[in-house]
Amino acid sequence: MVLNLTYVNGKKYRVVYRLILVERFIIKGGRTLSGRVSISGAKNSALKLMAASLLSGSETTIRNVPMIEDVYTMVEVLKTMGVKVSIDTTGKTLKIHPGSIKSQEAPYEMVRKMRASVLVTGPLLARFGRARVAIPGGCNIGSRGIDLHLKGFEVLGAKYGIEHGYINCSTENKMGHGRLKGADINLDFPSRGATENLMMAAALAHGRTTITNAAREPEIADLAGFLNRMGACISGAGTDTITIEGVETLHGAEYEVMPDSIEAGTFIAAASICGNGVIIENAVRHNLEVFYLKLKEIGVNIDAANENTIRVDRPEADYRPINVSTLPYPGFPTDLQPVITVLLTLVQGVSIVTENVFENRFMYVDELNRMGANIKIEGHHAVVKGVRKLSGAPVRAFDLRAGAAVVLAGLAAEGTTEVSDIYHIQRGYENFDLKLKGLGADISMTG
Repeated sequence: MVLNLTYVNGKKYRVVYRLILVERFIIKGGRTLSGRVSISGAKNSALKLMAASLLSGSETTIRNVPMIEDVYTMVEVLKTMGVKVSIDTTGKTLKIHPGSIKSQEAPYEMVRKMRASVLVTGPLLARFGRARVAIPGGCNIGSRGIDLHLKGFEVLGAKYGIEHGYINCSTENKMGHGRLKGADINLDFPSRGATENLMMAAALAHGRTTITNAAREPEIADLAGFLNRMGACISGAGTDTITIEGVETLHGAEYEVMPDSIEAGTFIAAASICGNGVIIENAVRHNLEVFYLKLKEIGVNIDAANENTIRVDRPEADYRPINVSTLPYPGFPTDLQPVITVLLTLVQGVSIVTENVFENRFMYVDELNRMGANIKIEGHHAVVKGVRKLSGAPVRAFDLRAGAAVVLAGLAAEGTTEVSDIYHIQRGYENFDLKLKGLGADISMTG
C-alpha cells in the first residue's frame, strides 16, 4: 500500500489507501509515437527542497512539484514530525509550514518507502541539534550506503550512532545541544545524497564549510538556489567544490522546481525507439549533454529547437551500435542506462553497456530477454546483440528506472506486454501512462 493525498482547495486533505501492488500496465506495441509531451518538475530536486524547508521556521512555497508517490511519501514524513503541509494538485504547488514541528524523528514506517527521506537528517541536525531517522529504503539497485553522510556530519562536529535500525545524530556537549561547526569535507565519492545532506547541514553551521569532490548534478545547483533564496550563502554548486558560509537563521521562500532530466531522457528514448515527430518540452538540453551526444552517435535524429525543447524524428539510416559507460554527472547518467539499453536491443550489431555506479542495475535484463532481446551480463558489463524485433510478454518492474525500461520495450514489441509492480514507476514518473497515451501509445492501467 502507499498513501495518496486528496486536497480540497489546497488546504485540507485526507489519506487514501490504494492497493497498487496489483496494478499493471497493459501495452499493445507497434504504435508510432508523435506529438508533444511536457516534462514535469524533477523528482530528485523536489524531494530535497521539501527536506530543506525544515531549516526555516516560516512558510515555504514550492512550485512545479511532480505529483508522484515519492512526493506524497515525503509529505507524510514531514507530517509525522508535526510539519503542516498543504498541496494544490492542479497548480502543482506545496506550502510547507515547518514552524509547527514537534519531533526530530522520521519513523521507519515512512522512511522505508524511499531513500530520499534520509535527507531530513542534515536539516534537523542543523536546526535542532539532533535527528533520529530510520535507515532508508528505496529501489533495490544495489548498495547505497550512508557512511559518507555520517562521516561528514562527524567532521562538522556531530556525534552519531546506529541502533535498532535508526540513525541517531546530535551535537550534544556539556553545555547542551551545540551548533555544527564549519569544516573542510572531502568526499571519497561524489555522492549526490551526501553532498545535499551536508550542504543543508552546513547552511546553519558556525563558520565556513568546503565540500570537495562534491556531486555536480543540476539538482545540486537547484538545491543551492533554493537555500540561497532562504538566506543561505552557498557558492560553487554544480562544480566539484562547494563553499558554504554558515548563517544564523534561514527564512521561508518561494521557489520553482527545475524540470526532470531523467523523465526527459526517458521520453527522448521512447521517441528514439518508436517515435517520429515527437517534441519534448521543458527538457533542458544542457542537463542531458552526454545522453544527447550518445543518441547522436547511435544515429538518432535529435535536435534541440531551443534550450528547453528537443525534437526527435525517425532517421532514414539504420542506427549504429555504441558503447556506454555510466559515471557520476557530468558522465552518462546511471538512471538513463536502462532506457538506452532498450534502444540498443533493436540496433543491429553489438553494443557494450558498462554500469559503474550501482551493482544491481541490470536486474531488468532478464525481463528484456524474455521479450526476445539478446543481452548477456559479464560482471558489470552488458553485451547487447541487436535483434530485429521484441515480442510482448508478462514482465515486472523491478525498480523505478527498470520499470520505465520495460514499458518502453513494450511500446516497441509486437503483441501485448503486461507490466506488473508498476508502483515502482509511480514513485518517480508523473502520469507516465497518460503522457505516453497522449503521444499515441496504446497503454492502459488495470487493477
